[in-house]
Amino acid sequence: MIAKLSVEQVSSELVLHYLKTIKAEGFSGDVDASYGTRLLAATDNSVYQTIPQGVVFPKTDKDVQLALNIASRDPFLSLTFGPRGGGTGTNGQSLTPGIVIDLSRYMREILEINEQEGWVRVQAGVIKDQLNDFLRPYGYFFAPDLSTSNRATVGGMINTDASGQGSLVYGKTSDHTLALKAFLADGSELNTQGVSLDKAKLIAEQDTAVGKVYKTVLDVASTKRDLILEKFPRLNRFLTGYDLEHVFNETMTEFDIGRVLTGSEGSLAIVTEAKLNITPIAKFKTLINIKYDSFDSALRNSPFLVAAEATSVETVDSKVLNLAREDIVWHSVSDLITDVPGQEMQGLNMVEFNAEQEGDMKDKIDALCAKLDNLIANKEAGVIGYQLTNNVADIQKIYAMRKKSVGLLGNTKGAKKPIAFAEDTAVPPENLADFINEFRELLDAHQLDYGMFGHVDAGVLHVRPALDMCDPEQEKTLRQISDQVVALTAKYGGLMWGEHGKGYRSEYGPEFFGDELFQELRRIKSAFDPNNKLNPGKICTPLESNDSLVSVDDKKRGWFDRQIDVQVRDSFANSMNCNGNGLCFNYDVSSPMCPSYKATGDRRYSPKGRAGLMREWLRLQAEQGVDLLEEEKVISKKDGPTWWERFLNTQNKRRGQYDFSHEVKESMDECLACKACTTACPIKVDVPTFRARFLNFYYSQYNRPLKDYLVAGIEQTAPLLAKFSAITNPVVKSSPVQWAIKKTLGYVDTPTPSHPNLAQRTATLEKFDLNKLERLSEEQRLDYVLIVQDPFTSFYEAELVESFAKVIQALGKKPIILPFKPNGKPQHVKGFLDKFARTAKNSAAFLEKVSELDIPMVGLDASLVLCYRDEYNTVLGEQRGDFNVLLAHEWLGEQTFKQQVFEPQTSYVLLSHCSETTALPHSAKVWQSIFSALGLQLEPQATGCCGMAGTYGHELQNQENSRALYDLSWKDKVESTAPAQLLATGFSCRSQVKRFAQFKPQHPIEVLAKILH
Repeated sequence: MIAKLSVEQVSSELVLHYLKTIKAEGFSGDVDASYGTRLLAATDNSVYQTIPQGVVFPKTDKDVQLALNIASRDPFLSLTFGPRGGGTGTNGQSLTPGIVIDLSRYMREILEINEQEGWVRVQAGVIKDQLNDFLRPYGYFFAPDLSTSNRATVGGMINTDASGQGSLVYGKTSDHTLALKAFLADGSELNTQGVSLDKAKLIAEQDTAVGKVYKTVLDVASTKRDLILEKFPRLNRFLTGYDLEHVFNETMTEFDIGRVLTGSEGSLAIVTEAKLNITPIAKFKTLINIKYDSFDSALRNSPFLVAAEATSVETVDSKVLNLAREDIVWHSVSDLITDVPGQEMQGLNMVEFNAEQEGDMKDKIDALCAKLDNLIANKEAGVIGYQLTNNVADIQKIYAMRKKSVGLLGNTKGAKKPIAFAEDTAVPPENLADFINEFRELLDAHQLDYGMFGHVDAGVLHVRPALDMCDPEQEKTLRQISDQVVALTAKYGGLMWGEHGKGYRSEYGPEFFGDELFQELRRIKSAFDPNNKLNPGKICTPLESNDSLVSVDDKKRGWFDRQIDVQVRDSFANSMNCNGNGLCFNYDVSSPMCPSYKATGDRRYSPKGRAGLMREWLRLQAEQGVDLLEEEKVISKKDGPTWWERFLNTQNKRRGQYDFSHEVKESMDECLACKACTTACPIKVDVPTFRARFLNFYYSQYNRPLKDYLVAGIEQTAPLLAKFSAITNPVVKSSPVQWAIKKTLGYVDTPTPSHPNLAQRTATLEKFDLNKLERLSEEQRLDYVLIVQDPFTSFYEAELVESFAKVIQALGKKPIILPFKPNGKPQHVKGFLDKFARTAKNSAAFLEKVSELDIPMVGLDASLVLCYRDEYNTVLGEQRGDFNVLLAHEWLGEQTFKQQVFEPQTSYVLLSHCSETTALPHSAKVWQSIFSALGLQLEPQATGCCGMAGTYGHELQNQENSRALYDLSWKDKVESTAPAQLLATGFSCRSQVKRFAQFKPQHPIEVLAKILH
């Protein structure tokens, strides 16, 4: 069970010496050679996996310069480096066997903006959406629009010359890059901007590293101009690396060496800072969603739409649409993309117009709509309907769905997953439909499923064939398809890498460029990086180098995964299926998706990070001959290591004995078990579930801390404490006891049970009597509502249960509080799986029996009610039964409110529980409609996690992160709302606000109780 690493999985002595040296010489950032951190940098959004020797996280330009400069000295000359931003590349551009320079953790500062001249200066780690959020109040935006904009960094965009939606009008990243600060392999600083040709020649005459690169690029770009123009295709997307065509302006009077850096994939220099031009935000937008009877119709109709002078034309096929329908994202767009009665929508084109003045686009829109009406009336071109959207927020919702398409394709069922490797082909738009038809024939010949979406206005379509990379034969198919697609794109005047760079497809470079021009690219690489230290193997190698280019055949994640038994892979599918799309790195602080990553910035503490660590832990177990499924059975029978063996293992851990399990455990400890990943992640990576299983394994080998037993037993102790709250509360609140709890258990701000307790508050209510209720007629049972208790509201917030009972009575019903039955959620969170299974079985049997009464059962705490629907299904399967426990808003939303209250001056702000937000995305709207029926205004506001998450916020080691999460997403909203108007649905959330804002928000039910009583 103890997962040790083999020698080759440990960083070399030279790398460890290097990391120690740069820290000693003033490197202010982080250095890390731990296997967990290296694993996180070993994958991106591609099929490849390359484990680096170490990772450095610079905080300043000087850190980058220092790291490179020291590496250019003995004994570190053999070390190589690869820059990394958001890690969203689909072809392994940022993967390296050397040392990763990760600029995304710290170098995220927006340095300067000049509104008059229309530019902004940023560090390389700034995220695209972060930049646009900053620019929005000024009326500007940074135009290149990526599907990964909420986690892609500016540095990564520069290195891949990223583009996306609207590139026909707005161009690529290189079209907006005015100047760069970068560092060559020896640490020399290179500052780029457009200069006169004469000045460029003067720089080229300098006897410096910078002079050498200027001289080489000037020579190649001028003497080989005709060949360059011949080889570089006339496409909107012509990503080739290196962009020798555009180092000169059209008149050949200005020169910008920065154009060879954009799209160079970090193989020439490390970019740390960029000056970017910014674009005024168009005040008026209209999106026309055009629906088709087939995807082919949508493709063939696209030139007609481009001719309508649209800003952009995006497309998705039926596979993507159907996956979106099954995802949480669909609730936000279902009314914006409605079905056409009697027709099956098999394709969708999203056509956007925008303008500074509404009149500038009105005629274009009216003309297009008239043509569409005519096509529909005559049943031509496969057009079956269309919808117009003018609301900017709604347009963003549709694009959010389109952007999520990348991840959604990875959520298809079965071992074969649509994957990226030949999915950014670019051909002239007029050739696109014919090209795609032949592409489809190619994939059909291999009997593969696939999904398609993309930018038809630019002739770029993302095609992702479904393959199982754990199958060696299908890995061979990937190579065959790659070769065939290279040939196919050439046939139609395009290229294989129209948007996402070369990466591991670099081996096709010589064929594309031809020998003469490719040797010139190698000359440029030699001038910038003569010793091949920067992202070696990508794009090209230096002249006189015997190093090889990376290959499509290089090692993939599937090579590692296939070492795990297929039954184990299937059993742990909620971690194995992570495809690396990285949506969990979402920059948006109002998104509930992954609070522990948001608080720490450490990608080990993200769903992708945890899934990757878990995959490797499973592989190491298999490597050591451990059958995990059998081991689980042994653990459940308590036939595993004895207490003495666990004690000895724990002592060895304290002495520093290595076990990779400790790295996995460290990552799991930071998880708040909020379950946002189970719905917000397009792949539905379920961290709390595999985390619980891991902890179950881990603590069969090592001693548990005492606090885990305290948390797991809270449903047994809370009823007793609440029963004698008058006696126990003063004791628990006393300073000596609080100090003792903090020192011995590691808990702070320990809550105390309600006083008066629930029994005292609800003494007049009818008691639960199953026999009596069974004797009632069906009509009589309609008068009853059963309240399902949970340990938080029943014992620590009894006033809420009392309020809900009052609401039920006000609606003409009779509330009955069911006997308290432990739910088991705390046991699951801490990995007591055997205890949880027993608790769940007992509780489910009781609730199933009660459900036969056909009386609504309603619970108040979202996390525990959702546990009945999720974890109970997993642990009990068919034994769970068919009972259904509703949340309060679900029941109230079906009721008719007899009393109308007209208080238009009364308005409330609602902050929702993060688990509820992700699992039940309509919940805020339901509360809003309930309040509206009573004449009250309710404004739901998007928030991330409050930082409490059950007991997480009470644990001593989590205090910094808990407070950081509250400050990040909740603090401003709380401080800007009057306490009497602030509502929160989560018990944890209300407790967190009370802790940091010194008042406790009301639950919406408490407001209803006051109004309806």
